[in-house]
Amino acid sequence: MATQMFEGRGHAAVYQKYRFAPGKELKQTILSYLQEKASPAELVVDVGCGSGQGTRFLAEHFKKVVGTDISEAQIQEARDALSPPSVSYLVCPAEELPVEDASVDLLTSFTAAHWFDIEKFMREANRVLKPGGCLVLSTYTVDMSLHYGNCTEKLTKIFRESWDVLLKYSHNKIKHVREDYKEIFEAVPFPDKKRITDIFDKIPMTVADVVGYLESTSPYQAFKKNDPEAAKSLLQETEKRMLETMGVSSPETPVEFWVRHVCVLGCKAR
Repeated sequence: MATQMFEGRGHAAVYQKYRFAPGKELKQTILSYLQEKASPAELVVDVGCGSGQGTRFLAEHFKKVVGTDISEAQIQEARDALSPPSVSYLVCPAEELPVEDASVDLLTSFTAAHWFDIEKFMREANRVLKPGGCLVLSTYTVDMSLHYGNCTEKLTKIFRESWDVLLKYSHNKIKHVREDYKEIFEAVPFPDKKRITDIFDKIPMTVADVVGYLESTSPYQAFKKNDPEAAKSLLQETEKRMLETMGVSSPETPVEFWVRHVCVLGCKAR
């Protein structure tokens, strides 16, 4: 069964506020692949959709999109957000999707597949996808960087030092992210598959957004549970150091958050 890491309502609200949607380059990679496979994508199921950032991107391009997540709190956040009428949300495990056999044109998961029971999920993907249907699993990696004027190197160092503290509290399933989804790629049951590890996106954020992103992560939530005061201090100190380095006082100062995506793509035989 999928690992539940984001089920609390407070965590879900932070997740909705600070998690970013798929970036331009990742979107283009996915859309180009589907065009190459000539996939009509009438029905799309976005698994582990969280608060719906990836689901809403899909709704811009496909007729019917269903977002699923094991967390009721995350699904409530997704439902509360503004979504097109073509989008619906369901609470269910990734490994037990309430859809008919061979009924789905496109099955996606953004920054969530590493939490699934990989073997069971791949069996479920094979069950629900139509012949010729596509599977898209992506994640951003832990080697992010922050860009602002001539402070890029120092800002990135501050961010990564804070991130390194949090990673001590990370779940062992984060190994899939650290290994660029290699094991997940190998588990895809379709011979027609590929893994791209060098998709780079520049996400516009503010200093407050970056600190909020750290707060939204599962390692931070584990740290907070273990030592609430130390966790809070880490975020405050991270923001303070960033602002001092940039020579600004407002946490709303814009920065560029550079992320690297890994994307696993597969197509079921017709």
